[in-house]
Amino acid sequence: MNNKGIGVFDSGLGGLTVVKEIMNLMPNEQIFYLGDTARMPYGTKTKETIIRFSKENTAFLLKKNVKIIVVACNTASALALKEIKHAFNIDIIGVIEAGARAAVEMTKNKRIGVIGTKATIASGAYVGAIKKYGPKCSVYSCAAPLLVPLVEEGWLSNKETESILRNYLKGFGPKKIDTLVLGCTHYPLLKPLIKRIMPKVTIIDSAREMAKTVRAILEARDLTAMKNNRGKSEFFVTDTPDTFNKVGKMFLKKDMVMAKRVVL
Repeated sequence: MNNKGIGVFDSGLGGLTVVKEIMNLMPNEQIFYLGDTARMPYGTKTKETIIRFSKENTAFLLKKNVKIIVVACNTASALALKEIKHAFNIDIIGVIEAGARAAVEMTKNKRIGVIGTKATIASGAYVGAIKKYGPKCSVYSCAAPLLVPLVEEGWLSNKETESILRNYLKGFGPKKIDTLVLGCTHYPLLKPLIKRIMPKVTIIDSAREMAKTVRAILEARDLTAMKNNRGKSEFFVTDTPDTFNKVGKMFLKKDMVMAKRVVL
């Protein structure tokens, strides 16, 4: 079991932020990544559709003989995690709990902002999770549907992207938040822009918190990979891999290999 891989899926390339953090924390682990690029973004889909997509993604990763599955998509974590946990006999974890817990730990004035896809924000999953860990916290949410397509196009520092970000974030000013949760794994790629716009706000990167959770679970179960036994990580997409490979290599650098197109 120790030298089985870690399965990670997302609607596109945003989950590579989780992969990067897992690689940093657990360099011996082999990772199998699936980006469902043909059907992204998930944030505009119905709950039933997201559950179906998530089950298909999980089934694909199980064929890679993994020991744990990470749902790196906030939308899928919000709307499908319970169903896929019930459907499959393997540890499956989502990103929302880790990000919410970190936000409560970091906030000083108990005023927390959350940005995410329409489906994630509408689900109320982050509000519920934050309130669970910090009942006295005030939570302010904003759906930011344009950000995922911009990241998928590799528009990480364009003026147009910054302008759209400023428009989404301006509503948090009057709320006087001191902590902002990036409620989508695509968003950490925009962190430099967000920090420029909100320099005094603590940014919660759910990807980093997720990697810490994965490591804690594997260590508790004595399932961490043995040294020098890491296989080559593999990347899969459901649409043409050109943009994925371009942005992925820019982000993961030498750890990124060419993604293969697959049919679910």
